[in-house]
Amino acid sequence: MATMANPTRDDFAALLNQTLGEEEGFEGRVVKGTITAIENDMAVIDVGLKSEGRVPLREFAAPGQKAELKAGDEVEVFVDRVENSQGEAMLSRDRARREAAWDKLEAEFANSSRVEGVIFGRVKGGFTVDLSGAVAFLPGSQVDIRPVRDVAPLMDIPQPFQILKMDRRRGNIVVSRRAVLEETRAEQRSGLIQSLAEGQVITGVVKNITDYGAFVDLGGIDGLLHVTDLSYRRVGHPSEMIAIGDSVTVQIIRINRDTQRISLGMKQLETDPWEGVGAKYPVGAKFMGRVTNITEYGAFVELEPGIEGLVHVSEMSWTKKNVHPGKIVSTSQEVEVVILEVDAEKRRISLGLKQAQPNPWESFAEAHPVGSTVEGEVKNSTEFGLFIGLDNDVDGMVHMSDIAWGMSGEEALSLHHKGEVVKAVVLDVDPEKERISLGMKQLERGNVPAANAGSSLQRNQVVTVTVLAVTDGGLEVQAGDDGAIGFIRRSDLGRDRDEQRPDRFQAGQKLDAMVIGFDRQKKPNFSIKAMQVAEEKEAVAQYGSSDSGASLGDILGAALNKARDQQN
Repeated sequence: MATMANPTRDDFAALLNQTLGEEEGFEGRVVKGTITAIENDMAVIDVGLKSEGRVPLREFAAPGQKAELKAGDEVEVFVDRVENSQGEAMLSRDRARREAAWDKLEAEFANSSRVEGVIFGRVKGGFTVDLSGAVAFLPGSQVDIRPVRDVAPLMDIPQPFQILKMDRRRGNIVVSRRAVLEETRAEQRSGLIQSLAEGQVITGVVKNITDYGAFVDLGGIDGLLHVTDLSYRRVGHPSEMIAIGDSVTVQIIRINRDTQRISLGMKQLETDPWEGVGAKYPVGAKFMGRVTNITEYGAFVELEPGIEGLVHVSEMSWTKKNVHPGKIVSTSQEVEVVILEVDAEKRRISLGLKQAQPNPWESFAEAHPVGSTVEGEVKNSTEFGLFIGLDNDVDGMVHMSDIAWGMSGEEALSLHHKGEVVKAVVLDVDPEKERISLGMKQLERGNVPAANAGSSLQRNQVVTVTVLAVTDGGLEVQAGDDGAIGFIRRSDLGRDRDEQRPDRFQAGQKLDAMVIGFDRQKKPNFSIKAMQVAEEKEAVAQYGSSDSGASLGDILGAALNKARDQQN
């Protein structure tokens, strides 16, 4: 403005309004000023207004640090008011820094760029972060990838953050340190996973252990070491072999580059014990092993580290049937087993526990041959006979027809009860079917199957027998000359139904019958019906047939007359 020689009142008024207008334009702006003096932790600053302003030195210092200022330094401050009640300009360094920071942060937020900040305080639910003048909120869940117990080492250190959201009008900024760590980690994982290959052997550190395996840090990326890949032997829990912090050498089994998952193994670095297992464990051979696990269907026995076989519940005991395996063996027990089957391809070995012990039925047969007498307790009574407890926990059965003479099987069963000690004769022993047949009535008359064993009777032979007993099912008979004891079933007592009544016979009565076979105890079975049919066929063959005009009665009559003449 040009200098006026003689300014008028109007000129002075115009000049004053111009100066005041310029000063009013300073308010709400960030301007540069010069420090004129330092007084009592306050900086006196001239920003070109008619009066100077004062700003606390602490506003010029970073969190946790001391401001280093002197007279003559240029600084940027925010003008709140041109003049207060004391006639001083109202200036703020914090506000200047905040305004400048907001401008920069808004641009970086729009570009999704990382920002640098310093954690300097703790508030409810998180922490406060200084972003070069602007104060942001850092939630506790956004501090790190995993929960952090002590944040002290992270405070007052410049570090990168990601802005999650910001509102300048409300002055709110929310940042995350975790997002930066996850992004960095993903970049490292992506780079590291590209450098790995399946089959590669690498060293890592155990970070975490679970029931199903362990997580191993491979230098920025984790791999899963499953419990089944720790060792060829059975491992109940990974902690049996490794601990957190252990350095382990593993082999990469599989890599899924899409999900960035890596499967690791330790046993793959060992020699596979299943190689040549068939030659090492031949079928039929006996070995000692240790019980490692017991289930409802059997027990697993470790023959050597990495080689286990299953003893099925059916192969555990000769005599204990339908018993839980845990009542026969216990975990860690040393047992002798027999190799039953080997399937190297499926890595399965079937073992037998009972096969390593003597077969009690074979032992019984050796100790008690057929015809010998045994004694035992009645274990059970059923509708068809008695079960007798014998040596080595085996049972023998007395069929109802072999309990007593001269009475029905039901009547004979009613004479005995559970717990009673009785004597019996060994009639037959079948180790393969695990059966022992006994007889009690044979002790009464000395008629043991040993006599039948030497019997001279032949199939289809007609002999004279004596009725020993009459039952509802037929007749107990004894061959006259041979002495063998046998049975005639009800249906074999005659051709006609009226003849098939046992009550028409009585004990001591003699009659003719044909041998039609022998039971498994070598006792003969007789039949009157078969004898009648055979005689009829023979008569027809010798004396003609009904086709010749002769009746069947004539033919049979002629045969009977010839037989009578021969007897006379």
